Amino acid sequence: MAASFRPDIQGLRALAVGGVVAYHFGLTALPGGFAGVDIFFVISGWLITTHLMQEIGDTGRLDLWRFYARRARRLLPAALFVILATLASGYFILAPQEQALYSRGAMFASAYAINLWLLRWSFDYFATDATSNPFIHFWSLSVEEQFYLAWPALLLLAAWLRPGRRTTVAVIGVAGLASFAACLWLSSAAPAWAFYFSPLRAWEFAAGGLATLVPAALLRHRPWLRAALGWFGLALIAAAYLLLSEDLPFPGWYALLPVAGTVLVLLSGAGEQASGQSMQAPGPAAALSLPPLQWIGTLSYSLYLWHWPVIVYARMLVPDLTSLERLGCGLLALALSVLTYHLIENPARRGAWLTARARAPDPDAMPQGKRYALFPGKPLRTFPGIALIPALALTCVGVAVAYANAHFATRNIDQAQRGIEQAAEQPSTARATDKNCLLDFHTVTPKPCVFGATDAAHTIVLFGDSHADHWSTPLVEAAKRNDTKVVTYLKSSCRASRLSTFNAVLKRDYTECDAWREQAIADIIRSKPRLVVISEFSIGNLTREMSAAGRAAETARWQTGLRSTLQAFSRAGVETAVIRDTPINDSFADTCVARALWQRETPSRCDTPRADAANDKAAAAERAVVASVPDTLYVDLTNRFCGPNSCHVVIGGKLAFRDRHHLATAFAETLEGPIERALF
Repeated sequence: MAASFRPDIQGLRALAVGGVVAYHFGLTALPGGFAGVDIFFVISGWLITTHLMQEIGDTGRLDLWRFYARRARRLLPAALFVILATLASGYFILAPQEQALYSRGAMFASAYAINLWLLRWSFDYFATDATSNPFIHFWSLSVEEQFYLAWPALLLLAAWLRPGRRTTVAVIGVAGLASFAACLWLSSAAPAWAFYFSPLRAWEFAAGGLATLVPAALLRHRPWLRAALGWFGLALIAAAYLLLSEDLPFPGWYALLPVAGTVLVLLSGAGEQASGQSMQAPGPAAALSLPPLQWIGTLSYSLYLWHWPVIVYARMLVPDLTSLERLGCGLLALALSVLTYHLIENPARRGAWLTARARAPDPDAMPQGKRYALFPGKPLRTFPGIALIPALALTCVGVAVAYANAHFATRNIDQAQRGIEQAAEQPSTARATDKNCLLDFHTVTPKPCVFGATDAAHTIVLFGDSHADHWSTPLVEAAKRNDTKVVTYLKSSCRASRLSTFNAVLKRDYTECDAWREQAIADIIRSKPRLVVISEFSIGNLTREMSAAGRAAETARWQTGLRSTLQAFSRAGVETAVIRDTPINDSFADTCVARALWQRETPSRCDTPRADAANDKAAAAERAVVASVPDTLYVDLTNRFCGPNSCHVVIGGKLAFRDRHHLATAFAETLEGPIERALF
């Protein structure tokens, strides 16, 4: 297939970047806009395979130095400029701890390896804390660059085995199927690896590569088949944007929607190009060639680079962006993209300063051991050149600047900021003793952890999720003074209430929680403790972003589950105390306070209105359930966190929360007295 310019591909680029920008800017009408990245992957597989196979077919050679220099010239200058500008802007917005952390991310982004760094730190692309990482979007560019390293070798392997289309199809097909199978498995078993690890996304590039090997003659004289394939492909892309969401195990099977859709559109356009009827045929090529899409497609790379740091920093400065403010951010990203394209991206691609090459030696004069025949009588050129020296220099500049920025940011962390950092990192009493006291998502068998003298006169059980765990700190200390031991039954994201839930990390129903909960309740009842203390991530927090109708339905379901758990203990003659859940803040308390200190503002700017944070209506529903079950006590310490109007993140000079809703351990220690008075 010809490697000439394809307006329909430029239009596809516009659709891809449009979906990603819409998703990141919070356009809820397109919850699957993140699949635009998968469209880019397929396009890259198509274009790179086309170019490499055409060079092999025309010359019998593959100039890898020129290939890599061309890719570096196309991608590096604009990326490095955005990285440096993002680092510079971060100095005024981010706390020094964040500057140091994300500067390390910038180092890996400069070297196109940030996806591996994200795996190391277990960053979840869809997690709330990912919205603070201004470089996380570079993961897809890193995956692409790593693909460019491996793909030529795969094509060379196919040519070495047996020159010809069939062998190439077989080699690419086997590699793609292996990648897809591993991706399917790990989308549930290890989602971060399936998402970030380039070999597990290789099947998407392979799909584009295989599509280039479909004979153009199959579609050249079948205009209605071309049109049907193209429109159906666009329909699949639209379905991906409208139906996918971050709650689904992605990529996995769901990635087939954007991948298959993109392949079909590419094949349709290739058939129209081969027939010479691209503008007259009824396929989608004409629609994709409209000037607005062509303009956005031209800017797509720069727009992808800019849109994410713009919206990340905007949200930090104005946490509750209005629709008009989001539109303004979009226009700013677009303006920066236009400037970057015309001043950096396009000049770098065409400028002579990045195109220097060594003179090619005569391949026939090369030693026999240096020849690798792709086709009989056509040796592979493997001479070294200087084409990559400017690219390597740019990479080194990016890494060096990011490293220096991390070093200076670390030196800017003063004693107050260090105290905030340490307060956020200090584990609860339960987790400090044994991190497995708070079970992971997959473990089903309860693990009781015992605190205090084994021969203590009384036993109290602490039962619930991580919101029960943070109460272990004051509860254990209060119990020691009252001849009582504490036994914990804790599991991450698993409420004590009999309420089946969806796990956002596993991206499926949390069946392990249901099984664990029933075993834990049975074990607790058999042990006959004096008191069971329950706390959990409450329904008020769970339904905070829901509509009124959805909130009412979920609240009723939760009340039923809570009542069922409390009645199980009541019928067994075991007293229960329910501690009202902690408030939920608008921002991560630790980073917000650290930024406030860096910008010489008071931590009170991080406080949240009580109506939003405490959700008193949900607490009233919880209190009503507790009142309806005999031998059950309700403990409400909300006034320790909140005044009449606001809930505070710094109380008595201590950081109260380590994130949005978990108590910081140092502050939890100050609640020992209130807990003792309420429970003992």
